[in-house]
Amino acid sequence: MAGNRFSVYFMAKKDPKNDKQVDGYGAEDIVVLEGLEPVRKRPGMYIGSTGPEGLHHLIWEIFDNSRDEAMGGFADHIEVALLPGNRVRVVDNGRGIPTDIHAKTKVSALETIMTTLHAGGKFEGTSYKVSGGLHGVGASVVNALSVYTKVEVHRDGAIHMQEYERGKRKAAVKKVGTTKFRGTIVTFEPDELIFKEMGWNWNQIVNHLRQQAYLVKGLQINIIDAQKYDGKLKLDNEVFLADFQLEVPSMSFYFDGGLVSLVRFYNQHQKPVHKNICYVEKEMDSVMVEVAFQYIDDISSRELAFANNIYNMEGGTHVTGFRTALTRRINDYARKNNFLKDADENFTADDVREGLTCAISVKMREIQFEGQTKGKLGSVEARGAVEKVFGEALGMFLEENPDDGRAIVNKVILALRARKAAKAAKDSVLRKGALEGLTLPGKLADCQSNKAEDSELFIVEGDSAGGSSKQGRDRKTQAILPLKGKILNVERARLDRMLESNEIKSLVIALGVGIGDVFDMSKLRYHKIIIATDADVDGAHIRALLLTLFYRYFKQVIEGGYIYIAQPPLYKIKRGKEISYAYSEEEKIAFLGKDVSLLEVVEEGEGEAVNEGTEEEQAEAEEKNTKRAPKISLQRYKGLGEMNPEELWETTMDPKSRILKQVTIDDAVDADKAFDVLMGEDVSARKSFIQSNAKMANIDA
Repeated sequence: MAGNRFSVYFMAKKDPKNDKQVDGYGAEDIVVLEGLEPVRKRPGMYIGSTGPEGLHHLIWEIFDNSRDEAMGGFADHIEVALLPGNRVRVVDNGRGIPTDIHAKTKVSALETIMTTLHAGGKFEGTSYKVSGGLHGVGASVVNALSVYTKVEVHRDGAIHMQEYERGKRKAAVKKVGTTKFRGTIVTFEPDELIFKEMGWNWNQIVNHLRQQAYLVKGLQINIIDAQKYDGKLKLDNEVFLADFQLEVPSMSFYFDGGLVSLVRFYNQHQKPVHKNICYVEKEMDSVMVEVAFQYIDDISSRELAFANNIYNMEGGTHVTGFRTALTRRINDYARKNNFLKDADENFTADDVREGLTCAISVKMREIQFEGQTKGKLGSVEARGAVEKVFGEALGMFLEENPDDGRAIVNKVILALRARKAAKAAKDSVLRKGALEGLTLPGKLADCQSNKAEDSELFIVEGDSAGGSSKQGRDRKTQAILPLKGKILNVERARLDRMLESNEIKSLVIALGVGIGDVFDMSKLRYHKIIIATDADVDGAHIRALLLTLFYRYFKQVIEGGYIYIAQPPLYKIKRGKEISYAYSEEEKIAFLGKDVSLLEVVEEGEGEAVNEGTEEEQAEAEEKNTKRAPKISLQRYKGLGEMNPEELWETTMDPKSRILKQVTIDDAVDADKAFDVLMGEDVSARKSFIQSNAKMANIDA
């Protein structure tokens, strides 16, 4: 109808007899979740996942509340203790959670905070000038996802306590004693119904809390692993367990240097390009900006971003402001001092970031994150504040430290030249592919499927393994790429040198995503890229080299969950006509059972080992009209090439029976540091790491 508004009507089918809706959807289908039920129903919405990361996120949520007290100047000591039974205890000497009756909920403020979503003291900005918590859900979420929680508040000379079970109070808040201490003690035990994989990662906890100690000057953080402590802990009386010097693993952190100390820590095994660390701390437009950076002799960059002390793995507006100021100021300085003479040539953002280690921290009252896990900062005002504060500070730093300025620009010029050389090498690879009609490497046995989601690429070691896997594979969905020997260690190799390697070049072309600035994730040809190397030292080395390549140049492929490591069996066990495969020493012993006494004879002998059987077994065999127990043979696989195609398919390639381990990046910063130590040029750092972790190694002699 011309000139009239358009109307849209949503029509439901009706029963002509009673004119009632019959689509099966009515008011009775609307479910209303009360209290903390939404958290238990959809925990991933609040903590990201119910895997190990989500489990550790519970500690971060409780710790962040204590840390916010320290950021406000009300606390200077926090302790995190891992207790027996998967329990965690977090103590601070802050003001203590209020325990008086809340006017709206008519119950204690403590109970309100622990059992109500979106309840806390961080909304109005009066109790906390700066905090990491925004929505008032941290403590209540931890409570909801814990089978047991206890909160003890030391405040105004009294101790108040309340216990909870899966988010519901067991009794009202009650006074349980008097105290000279001030602060809050939270003890919780995660619910095994929510978290299927229980267990705390000590290194992950230490690294996270060390980082927090750098970010809050003057804050002491103790971490205690008392999970195996067999003594009696009088937790009601012992406020800080570290004061009692328990014979358990522990760490303590205290830093006055702030971000400067943090940058020094991450550069401790590196060669600095310039001596002085550029540092600034200044407030602008109600945003406190703190930045520290230093260049090192490396080709990768490390950018650590924080907002209200929350680590922002995905960066955000503060990182954008930093990069903009860094690129502009270094270009201006280089032109002013005639380092750049071509009027059309400028350093790019990638040029100025090569070899950079920086820490960026902003603190602000009204802050916006993208998602509850706070992985990315979205506050627009942070970009302008960081860009202006850091830009001015960097300009002054370059002028006041001419030697450092010259060293920085020379480093960036090398990056620019390397970028051009790498682009020429990369273009050469792409041109070669185009001239050959985009043909894939000759050694690649591709699959028939054109759908990436159905396709798998097996990267195998050597022609022998390549031959067996090509014969044993499912040609429709499985592609095989054999590699000859160990590929180049790309940890410190630039793109131009890297692409001179035929093995790497073949892999780049096979993946189809390109490399460098033409990387396009949408062109990935396989959604399962499986590293299948031999179960020996050389195989482990090749696997490490491949993971280094993927981490440095194809990180998005790892983050997308497309990289896997095959787990071929170590043993083939044949008992009579029965064949079994063991993937570990434990499985081998379990398979052999009472025949484990033959282990030494079997492994040392060249032929099959025969089980004559004990007297009892022989008697049992005679009753069954047999002369002896079944013959047993044990074959130790050293490489995939020792398997025939049928064995390789059955154990390693068949999706119905194989075992694959997915490669993930739990903490990009720690992963980056590990690759630096293990694959870099600092021999002393690598030696120290090996000596410290030697007992954890499983060496096949």
